[in-house]
Amino acid sequence: MEFRQLEYFMAVCEELHFTKAAEKMGISQPNLSLSIKALEEKIGMPLFDRIGKRIELTDAGFILKKHAGMVMQNLSNAVKEMEDLHRQNGGNLSVGALPSELDYRLTPMFIRFFQQYPKIRLKIISEVDLTGLVLSSEVDIGIAVKPLFDPRLVVRPLTREEYGIVVSKDHELLTRAESISLADLQTLPIVTYPKGLWGREFIDSWCRQHGFNLNVVVETSSNPSLFRFVKANIGVGIVANSLLASLDSLDLQFLPIRDYPPVREMSIIYRSDKYLNHAARAFIHFAEEQLKEQ
Repeated sequence: MEFRQLEYFMAVCEELHFTKAAEKMGISQPNLSLSIKALEEKIGMPLFDRIGKRIELTDAGFILKKHAGMVMQNLSNAVKEMEDLHRQNGGNLSVGALPSELDYRLTPMFIRFFQQYPKIRLKIISEVDLTGLVLSSEVDIGIAVKPLFDPRLVVRPLTREEYGIVVSKDHELLTRAESISLADLQTLPIVTYPKGLWGREFIDSWCRQHGFNLNVVVETSSNPSLFRFVKANIGVGIVANSLLASLDSLDLQFLPIRDYPPVREMSIIYRSDKYLNHAARAFIHFAEEQLKEQ
C-alpha cells in the first residue's frame, strides 16, 4: 500500500466525488479511479459503494479512513517536529479566538506575545465554532469556552468568568446600587447579540433556567456597536467581567449581578494527537500566565 494511494483515498473520502477529489489532488479523474481500484484490489474489498453519481464509504472504507487519518497525522507531526528542530525559536502558529474576546481583551495579549517572540509567524482567526476549527486542524490552538468532553481534545482551563451588566457612566442605576438583582434585570431594556450567536444562546439559556426572558430592544453582532448603543442609554449590555479593563476607555461602567450570575469557563484547547511545536508551547505558557492573572 503506497502513501500516495492513501492520499488519493482520503481526498475521495473528503469530497465523496471522484472528479472533485481529482481536481483537489491535481490529477486526472481516470488516474485517480485507477489508483483507488488498485488499492481495492490489494485490500481485496471495495472501499466505496458507487450508487449512480453518488459514492459512499463501505465498512472497509470506514476502517481504512480511520487508520489512514492517523497515518497522515503522524507524518504531519514528524515533519512539523523536524521543522521545529531546524527553526529553533521561530515557526508558524495559528490561534482561534471568539470575536468578542479578540475585539478587546485578547488583541493586546497577542501583541505582547509577538513582541516577546518576533520570529514566530502568527495567524489569528476570529470564529465562534473554535472546537470545529481545532478538530479540523484549521488552527493549532483555540481560546474557547470550555467544550463538552471529546477524547480528541486537550482542554486546559484558563479562567472562570462571571457576567454582569454594562451601562453608561451617567445611567441612573449607578446612583442606586453597586450591583443588580435578577428582578432588576427582568425590567431593563437589553442590547445584545442576535439569536443563533453563542453569546446570545448562553444568556438566553441562563434566563430560562431562572424563569424569565430578556426585554431585548436592540440586537447587534458587533461589540463596538453594542457598546455605542449602551453609551447612548438605549439599553444595557450583559457581558463577562473580563471586559472590565476595556470599559474604562469606553466611558462605560460594569455592574455585577449579585444573585446567581451567569458564569462561563474559558480554556485553551488543541488536538490530543497533534504535535505542538515551539511556537504553540510558548504561546500556551504565555497565555496561561497572562489570562490566569486576570
